[in-house]
Amino acid sequence: MSSPIDVAEEEEQRTPLLHNHDHNAAASTDDIVPSSSSPSNGPDSSPPAAPASNQRLHSLDVFRGLTVALMILVDDAGGAIPSINHSPWFGVTLADFVMPFFLFGVGVSIALVFKRISNKSIATKKVVLRAIKLFILGLVLQGGYFHGRNDLTYGVDVDKIRWLGILQRISIGYLLASMAEIWLVNNDIVDSATAFVKKYYIQWMFAILLCSVYMCLLYGLYVPNWEYEDLSMNLTGYASGTQIVHCEVRGSLEPPCNVVGLIDRVILGEHHLYQHPVYRRTKECSINSPDYGPLPQNAPGWCLAPFDPEGILSSLMAAITCFVGLQFGHILVHFKDQMQRALLWSMLSFPLLIAGYVLELLGVPFCKPLYTLSYMCITAGASGLFLTIIFYIVDIKHFRKPTLLLEWMGMNALIVYALAACDLFPAAVQGFYWHSPENNLVDGTELLLQAMIHSEKWGTLVFVMLEILFWSIVAGFLHMKGIYLKL
Repeated sequence: MSSPIDVAEEEEQRTPLLHNHDHNAAASTDDIVPSSSSPSNGPDSSPPAAPASNQRLHSLDVFRGLTVALMILVDDAGGAIPSINHSPWFGVTLADFVMPFFLFGVGVSIALVFKRISNKSIATKKVVLRAIKLFILGLVLQGGYFHGRNDLTYGVDVDKIRWLGILQRISIGYLLASMAEIWLVNNDIVDSATAFVKKYYIQWMFAILLCSVYMCLLYGLYVPNWEYEDLSMNLTGYASGTQIVHCEVRGSLEPPCNVVGLIDRVILGEHHLYQHPVYRRTKECSINSPDYGPLPQNAPGWCLAPFDPEGILSSLMAAITCFVGLQFGHILVHFKDQMQRALLWSMLSFPLLIAGYVLELLGVPFCKPLYTLSYMCITAGASGLFLTIIFYIVDIKHFRKPTLLLEWMGMNALIVYALAACDLFPAAVQGFYWHSPENNLVDGTELLLQAMIHSEKWGTLVFVMLEILFWSIVAGFLHMKGIYLKL
């Protein structure tokens, strides 16, 4: 799984997971509300505002669909094309933008859902319930119960279940951003830039507080030596037993001695972390780096240690991406001119991109597993910029036909995420095989394409593109039938 989505969950969440789809209600909402897949009767029980125009925001669905499509691409083709797979540790690749896209979309949706709140207590209860459902769904899909493609077994030892994951991270971001939108907003009428700042400045202070807590812990907490039980010792040439990792440092961002891993090991326990961390593709841990491979000679002992890319501490910084999306959503709510919206979004996106690069130059590296501040800035800025471009194409210039497949996928992103990105559908199809499990429709189709193109890499890429096309058509069929999965 992509450590977004790895969908999310993302989330990521994508925010493929947080819509309360109501096709009929959406038809009567104003132009700031996303198209039929977007929440029009969210946790706030107030009725939608009177329509300001007949135009609806289709670009947000396209943005969600693009995020899910990217997740499928990097998950299923990343093994054949390591350059698009997650960066082994430091750096940013295509796959590393998926999780922030999910979280950013969550924030935008929250601003639209909570335009008007008639009862804050009721809204809070519904938000908490939705966050719990999302967390549980992530636990089921990513906790280890489903073993995924190429493994026809299922089940998980609860003593080793993975507590965190993409959807769990999206649920945390959703909960924090929603609580801020319900309780940390002044009742001022926005009729100027000053009023806009006055209405939401408490939210920004809360986001800065979360960021400060993260930075203080990341660079200030002492990381002692630690040990873990290596369950793969006999297969890798090491002596079976316990490995000791020597640290005794502060402020390290390297794989073995960072605070993110320390907090997860102390609170969750090593058996409840992700057992195949991305740093196994680093040069220290793989002779095929940046792809997985056998351990090099004299590889450090931490190469086989567990690490969760959706850890507790890093989820605080990840939630900031939701807050950035929330401000983009506020612009949709308070500014009605389409070009003005695009201009304001650009004015927010470019400073974030610049800030990310400046922080990287100052010594804060891009690192998705740690969700460093520089990584948050550059990916949040890219999220805003991509949404701005899509908004200009789809909602300002009305070029919807070229993006219709992505829009369909965004309307039912939760279904696509669960069935495709979490491998439920491919695993089910592989359950029907001829004589041996390897002879199944999924693997057979991919091998056939590789043979026709005479390339494993390009054959896999074509297979994944056809997979994305298939799911967009499925999503389109569900849309035509008025079927939307609610959470």
